[in-house]
Amino acid sequence: MSAKIQDAYIVAAVRTPVGKAPRGMFRDTRPDDLLAHVLREACARLPSLDVAAIDDVVVGCAMPEAEQGMNVARIGLLLAGLPQSVAGLTVNRFCASGLQAVAQAADRIRLGEVDVMIGAGAESMSLIPMGGHHIAFNPAVFARDEDRGIAFGMGMTAENVAQRWRVSREDQDAFAVESHRRALAAIEAGEFADEIAPFEIESRTPDLATRHVSVQRRRVAVDEGPRPGTSMDGLAALKPAFAVKGSVTAGNSSQTSDGAGAVILASGKAVRLYGLQPLARFVGFAVAGVAPDVMGIGPVEAIPKVLRQTGIAQSALDWIELNEAFAAQSLAVMRTLDIDPARVNPLGGAIALGHPLGATGAIRTATLVHGLRRRKQKFGMVTMCVGTGMGAAAVFEAL
Repeated sequence: MSAKIQDAYIVAAVRTPVGKAPRGMFRDTRPDDLLAHVLREACARLPSLDVAAIDDVVVGCAMPEAEQGMNVARIGLLLAGLPQSVAGLTVNRFCASGLQAVAQAADRIRLGEVDVMIGAGAESMSLIPMGGHHIAFNPAVFARDEDRGIAFGMGMTAENVAQRWRVSREDQDAFAVESHRRALAAIEAGEFADEIAPFEIESRTPDLATRHVSVQRRRVAVDEGPRPGTSMDGLAALKPAFAVKGSVTAGNSSQTSDGAGAVILASGKAVRLYGLQPLARFVGFAVAGVAPDVMGIGPVEAIPKVLRQTGIAQSALDWIELNEAFAAQSLAVMRTLDIDPARVNPLGGAIALGHPLGATGAIRTATLVHGLRRRKQKFGMVTMCVGTGMGAAAVFEAL
């Protein structure tokens, strides 16, 4: 490693509860408001930090248009009340956008360019559909067989993984049942309390007769996705969602969701100057490409790559947040790399908790950082597959 590299520390990590899309609790809530909320709450956890010292806010968003367009990072930070001197950048690596944002923020610090950064993510799948409002593939994508998978629906790529890696429907459903069981147990035990910043939803109802608008407010602090009573029999009754004779269903796939997360990172100098308590150290990040038609297998390439870069053995990872885009790809990754299932998503994953695309990386970073500290564990990883055929993985060390 170059002598110029310095450590980047996570000093705050928060997220909203995750809502179900498109008819869940955040169906009418703007993603920039969700983003502003986590930025505001993350800063509030560090009262000694001079927010004017924040150099840039990097925000991941997978579909950066409409309500989450116009450089949502800059809009969100201004809505949060951060100084106008703080800049904002929106980045897009589809499902890994939030993790990319955290890594990019960390890299600025590690290079010694700045001392305080925010990496975040925000996504509303209720307001902006998968692929955005206007999908327009370049026709050249269809010219080569090996690239044609870019145009496949994510579900079809999961079917391809299930077939090629021989992941049965029964195994997928069992994985999904366990995801819900773990998530519900975690909620019951208060495992997410440290990371969730409760959000107040405001709704207005007009009364035409009285010409009065009533305002209702409710505070939400629990993820909406986990379903009590999820069973093998219940999931077995679901029809394949993407292929007539397939095995991938709505029940063993991640839930479309809404949410946001934010991570504040600081250099050692800033930690000392502002009297901050580091939660974790950012260790390293890697991305890798795979065939688009089996995009779910991306972590198989990204995980070994980041472990080589950081010099950390896979066996040293106490906790792995492997985003459950689909049970099929999660199981294929775990089996290929011989990952201990007990270390993967101990609090449940996206099949139960939801997957708000560009926000997921920041959300799962918050889960990992707080979870490692709570359980007094050392090294953890956040990893996921990425649309168009990629994988991403980041390693963190709890302090």
